[in-house]
Amino acid sequence: MAQEADVPSPTGEDAAAPSGELAWLAGDARQVAPRLLGWRLESVLDGVPTSGRIVETEAYPGPFDEASHAAARIGRTSRNASMFGPAGTAYVYRSYGMHWCVNVVTHGLHEPSAVLIRALEPLEGVRAMERRRGGRYPLASGPGRLCQALGLHGGLDGHPLSQPPLRLLPPLSDGRVSRAEVLYSGRVGVTRARDALLRFFLEDNPHVSPPRRGERMRPASGPRRKLPL
Repeated sequence: MAQEADVPSPTGEDAAAPSGELAWLAGDARQVAPRLLGWRLESVLDGVPTSGRIVETEAYPGPFDEASHAAARIGRTSRNASMFGPAGTAYVYRSYGMHWCVNVVTHGLHEPSAVLIRALEPLEGVRAMERRRGGRYPLASGPGRLCQALGLHGGLDGHPLSQPPLRLLPPLSDGRVSRAEVLYSGRVGVTRARDALLRFFLEDNPHVSPPRRGERMRPASGPRRKLPL
């Protein structure tokens, strides 16, 4: 699996943080983002199960991140309230008034931090995904497409990811990720801090969204294990 991160145990106000197999989500988004690769996102909406293996993520680690919806210049709003915790909940927002995007909230209460899920490798319910996407491919490459494929919407904002209808599940035995498979790059679709190396994805996976033109990919293994802004 991806390299273990040092995750503090939730205490005090963080008592509402996730426990059990999701306890590690209370860590720094820069460590959580690569560890999410290989995990599964599952939705069961209208009785229809759909799921995919996470193959691409982006970290938005805190108010110091100028690209974050909760950057210091913005503060807390009705739109970004879910980013303020607890960890292990979904932050779902509409991008440019058109597409829903889903994030995994990380860190502790009142410490706004999240990981954007950018691409999935479809696993379960492919026909339902095709129907929701109107037969358009790729099904779940890109944050808007994957939300459409899984039927996700703003009503799931703040939903705990340990519970249906939207759950974060451990990797299948054949879907575990080694650190050698993980590459990182600058983030996509942002204008501020766009070159911060906080996008993580699986090398040679066909479901990863296309890179920016001229983008240079870097392996996540080696001396740079922590990637500060």
